[in-house]
Amino acid sequence: MTKRKSATTNKPKRRNIAKRRRDNGTIKGVSATKTQACLDLLQRPSGATLEEMQEATGWQPHSVRGLLAGKIKKMPGVTLTREKPAEGPRRYRVEVG
Repeated sequence: MTKRKSATTNKPKRRNIAKRRRDNGTIKGVSATKTQACLDLLQRPSGATLEEMQEATGWQPHSVRGLLAGKIKKMPGVTLTREKPAEGPRRYRVEVG
């Protein structure tokens, strides 16, 4: 005897909901997500610290640094700068242009 295939194997796969969302972001198609929350902080004249971005997203430090290096730094038309003042933590800033 051979086993019959179950009916569940023939179900269509669900598509990722995030792929179907429309982009309503303000910078080159970035949607209103945690990435956009970080971009909003980075666009301030004073920029943002790593801790401020962590607080806004709930991410760990390595995740925020990964966002900066992996996504924001590679966005076309966006320049990521970082400053280390004499006192206080390092500040990151984004210039759109």
